[in-house]
Amino acid sequence: MLYFFKDYKTFGIVFLILSIIIVSIIYNTLNVYQPLPIYQPAMVSTELVDSTIQYQKKYHKIADFKLINQNGKTITQDDYKDKIYVADFFFTTCQTICPIMTNHMAQIQKELINDDDVLLLSHTVTPKIDTVAQLKRYALEKGVNDAKWNLVTGDKKQIYELARKSYLAVKDFGDGGDFDMIHTENFMLIDKKRQIRGFYDGTNAEDIDKLLEDIEILKQEK
Repeated sequence: MLYFFKDYKTFGIVFLILSIIIVSIIYNTLNVYQPLPIYQPAMVSTELVDSTIQYQKKYHKIADFKLINQNGKTITQDDYKDKIYVADFFFTTCQTICPIMTNHMAQIQKELINDDDVLLLSHTVTPKIDTVAQLKRYALEKGVNDAKWNLVTGDKKQIYELARKSYLAVKDFGDGGDFDMIHTENFMLIDKKRQIRGFYDGTNAEDIDKLLEDIEILKQEK
């Protein structure tokens, strides 16, 4: 019996090494880096896309903007230049989905507080109510880090146009008129080229986990 094992000792070692190599190759093959999609208007439900761009299949980017944050500072696309960011739409007096969304944004902020490549951007959809002072109170209440997360107000029509024509985030409930109202649970992941790379339900904890995972994938892009 001892002779049998001695004869097959070399074979056993070689077989073990080959098995490890094969398992490693299979593992690496199954975990090949897969880039996130670049969303174009034609890829998104027509309910969420302005009719003027519904058939656009390439070159879609977030438009230039000029809004005011919780500290009264003017915020533009330049403040997000070469940054990955997460965007959403909310209002401070909302008692339904917004508190959950804001808590999830706060979770993202906590997870990425030391990651200078990633920022957050929340647009109010009721700018007349959500003045700078109101946003500041809300920011303090929710633990917003000013260096990481901007809550912005400004021209209602501009905000609504961003929601429909840039972020492809909401159903059509007007163009920003006095009585228009948009309400969406969507979080959008935006890359350093101002392209949409993901949509997530901001009220769903599993989607937030997926968003954090996708941010790490997106950071691998050059």
